Amino acid sequence: MTVIQQIITVAVVVAGTMLTRFLPFLLFPAGKATPKYIQYLGKVLPPAVFGLLVIYCLRNVSIFKGSHGIPELISIAAVIVLHIWKRQMLLSIAGGTVLYMVLVQTVF
Repeated sequence: MTVIQQIITVAVVVAGTMLTRFLPFLLFPAGKATPKYIQYLGKVLPPAVFGLLVIYCLRNVSIFKGSHGIPELISIAAVIVLHIWKRQMLLSIAGGTVLYMVLVQTVF
């Protein structure tokens, strides 16, 4: 990339980032009520995204080959237990990820 192309690329990334940061505040100001469909999306999208991520992460797990999906099941159980126990999403995700990596690297 030339220097001009790099500058244009950085400018476009900055503009896109600023647009995504400021647009919600412009569309939905503080004094105005948030539309019902935006409230609905705020309720249903987070669980839908997590469901999608779970399916994406487990799509290539085969119970008939290799470790038979055991490290994945143990890690999923750990995430559930951690989340029920502490109710902290970051701790649950990090704990399950670390446990999975330890299991895959050392046990299975």
